[in-house]
Amino acid sequence: MKRFGEKLKMLRERAGMTQQDLANQLGFSRYHVSGLEIGRKHPHVQLTVKIADIFGVTVDQLVRDELDV
Repeated sequence: MKRFGEKLKMLRERAGMTQQDLANQLGFSRYHVSGLEIGRKHPHVQLTVKIADIFGVTVDQLVRDELDV
């Protein structure tokens, strides 16, 4: 799960979203999203599922380092 933040940022940018846009959809602050992207924070299971749903990817793609999104 070392690449989670990198994948999250790539998906967010690919979707044309700002950190604030994603934060609004997730119900968190922009600072929380930033923390996830830089690896300072780690998502709980429900948040990971919600992020996967928003971007149309699987949870496996998000959390398994060997899989790309």
